[in-house]
Amino acid sequence: MRLDKFLADCGAGTRSEIKKLIKRGMVEVEGMDAAALKPDTKVSLESRVFLGGEELEYREHIYLELNKPAGYISATFDKRQPVVLELVPERFQHFKPFPMGRLDIDAEGLLIITDDGALAHELLSPAKHVPKTYYVEASGSLSAEAAELTEKGLTLEDGYVCAPAKLKIIDPGEESGAAKAEIEITEGKFHQVKRMFSALGCEVQYLKRIRINGLELDPELRPGEIRELGEDELEKLKNGD
Repeated sequence: MRLDKFLADCGAGTRSEIKKLIKRGMVEVEGMDAAALKPDTKVSLESRVFLGGEELEYREHIYLELNKPAGYISATFDKRQPVVLELVPERFQHFKPFPMGRLDIDAEGLLIITDDGALAHELLSPAKHVPKTYYVEASGSLSAEAAELTEKGLTLEDGYVCAPAKLKIIDPGEESGAAKAEIEITEGKFHQVKRMFSALGCEVQYLKRIRINGLELDPELRPGEIRELGEDELEKLKNGD
């Protein structure tokens, strides 16, 4: 790998800026003469590279966990509404990240931001049946048969029959008229959770994704906060429990 590409992938600047840094002697590679370094100097991913005396950490991809707040669109750009990429720190922007999947603008919770298209395809492909779990608060009440009906596959208002899903009723809402539940689905149709609860006679008032595959939303992460995934967390995201 060229030295200037290594530095660019580490977020050291644009190619032209990096060339200037190398020329000024700001870049060091362990075991190499700094004065002899050029932009096309060959380095490996194991090379120890320093910029201004600080060692750089090379990453091929980034994997960020965002607790998406309501009011943001799961997109890279929108003319009218704020997008989740506005919550990504500047130091990650050069990776050209994108949200893995989507959450409704009024929904909160776990959203993965990455630049790894292969992983996104793997986890979003309908054929993979990757489970996603949501916490739901809804007006109305859930019947005793709601979980069984959901397990069999609900029929939505347009006639679409959902794949079997798991419904855990926390509060049926029989007395309060405000039901609470968790639902695990393996699909990602438009407004699917809201439409499924509508089929059960409820209207979703609050929606929060709490789990993707084996990765649970960090309870310490407040809405709008973002952080990198650890290796064990990435493994749970990729492979489940």
